[in-house]
Amino acid sequence: MAVGILRTGAYVPPSEIGNATIAAWADTTPEWVGERTGIDTRRYSGPETATSDLAHRAALDLLGPRETWPRIGSVIVATSTADQPQPATAAALQHKLGLSGIPAFDLNSVCVGYLFALTVAAGLLEREGEGADPALVVGADIYSRIMNRADRKTVSLFGDGAGATLVGPVPPGYGLHASRLVTNGELRSLVEVPAGERLFRMDGRAVRDYVLTMLPKLIAEALAESGFTLAEMDRIILHQANTRLLETCIRELGVDPARVPLTAPRYGNTGAASIPITLHSSHLERPLQRGERILLAGVGGGMSAGAAVLTWY
Repeated sequence: MAVGILRTGAYVPPSEIGNATIAAWADTTPEWVGERTGIDTRRYSGPETATSDLAHRAALDLLGPRETWPRIGSVIVATSTADQPQPATAAALQHKLGLSGIPAFDLNSVCVGYLFALTVAAGLLEREGEGADPALVVGADIYSRIMNRADRKTVSLFGDGAGATLVGPVPPGYGLHASRLVTNGELRSLVEVPAGERLFRMDGRAVRDYVLTMLPKLIAEALAESGFTLAEMDRIILHQANTRLLETCIRELGVDPARVPLTAPRYGNTGAASIPITLHSSHLERPLQRGERILLAGVGGGMSAGAAVLTWY
């Protein structure tokens, strides 16, 4: 059975944090932030907002009026900034949506969590077979709460947001053709919030090296399994780590930048939300057409990476 993305939605908080604010926090200049990151603004949640609230808003953007909702078979939330240690943020989202009685669980592969969740959702649907109810797969993170505002190399990068997708059966020849996932746990200290602490830290140079080594490898493997080439991809949706790193990735891949939508300049790195937010943003700017081939790829803490190839239906 073929499984694909049926709909998209997204939500970012209204509060914009510009480079002048970041510079004041981190004792640097707005010019340094802009030149080094290529990010102009990022969005921060209010103090009373939970990750499940962002996920709920993104899900409502996807689902529309209640009377038009499809049956939903499961809820999966990719996040590394859960509402609380337990229960799952997906349980809170399920309750807010009034979807009691179906499986709801979280998945944490940091910034690449959405691709892990998408692959898991596809596996569950394929197991259920024809007639399976679609899965609601959401990437959501609030990184503003775990930033060290004195660390200009990290506080300049991250924002908050949520992206939602409805994943379900599609006709043969469409949907997800291939995915590749990997975790290198020996490198897990490169991106972390250490046990007993509350602030994020990252070895930016080592993460950059991992991205530029692992991402092309997984993309090549996913494309080989799919039977398509990079030149045949109509849109390439990458995790929005930061604009400068994305520009380097685009050059290394040798693709036309016009095929690689960017949301990092206005939203920053929104963690597990960045791939679905960018897919949705691209769809709003230029609606996805049946038969378009899409590559999704990214890297997150763990260190983890993923790539997926699909045809839009």
